[in-house]
Amino acid sequence: MLEVHQFPCLSDNYGYLLHDPASGETACIDTPDADAYLREAGLHHWQISHIWNTHWHPDHAGGNVAIKDATHCQVIGPQEVEKLGTAPDRVVSHGAVVQLGDWQVQVIDVSGHTNGHIAYYIPAAELAFVGDAVFALGCGRMFEGQPDQFWASLSRIKALPPATMLYCAHEYTESNLRFALHADPDNAKLHDYAEHIRKVRAEGKPTVPTTLSRELATNPFLRADDPAMQARWGGGDAVATFAALRAAKDSF
Repeated sequence: MLEVHQFPCLSDNYGYLLHDPASGETACIDTPDADAYLREAGLHHWQISHIWNTHWHPDHAGGNVAIKDATHCQVIGPQEVEKLGTAPDRVVSHGAVVQLGDWQVQVIDVSGHTNGHIAYYIPAAELAFVGDAVFALGCGRMFEGQPDQFWASLSRIKALPPATMLYCAHEYTESNLRFALHADPDNAKLHDYAEHIRKVRAEGKPTVPTTLSRELATNPFLRADDPAMQARWGGGDAVATFAALRAAKDSF
């Protein structure tokens, strides 16, 4: 089975190393801190063979050059990563397939936070690395995209099997929880989730990965097509409801 090693980076990022024991290949999922990735790979005696970038922001692709110089790995990512000065070795977009050993990985367009943002979904392992597209109880700030574009992206994530584990890039859950309770105060499942989050964070543990099934029931941004959320926030249209929620979170 694939192994996922998760570790804190920078102030609130998570680093992920994805390792295939059968082939010995190891992928960095984004590169917020090159030194941390090289250290963690070394501690596991893993040789980094790939970098998979989700989008161009420096806390996701800023370590590419240093890691590639140290390991001679292949950098895979969206075209927008070239904004940081170097293009990926292989540019991928929606519908592309990448490999880690014999594992097939589907590339999904999840643009909205940035215009070329992608996620990496591994069906056989029931996991997805979603970058800043979606968080536990939240979604990325809409820096470059439009509401209809971002809602279409979230709809692609919503369509994955509910058991899918979502590996999000930041520990934003407590902040997202405060807004979620404001946005969806009558959601009993959200209140149950809140107790879990408070307990986990009090113990100093991460709240991610999360399951898609849990997010479908509690994440207000994924519930913009729910009639109750539309009545409260948007009046009958999922895109308008999502836009209202995102704007409210920006100023919350």
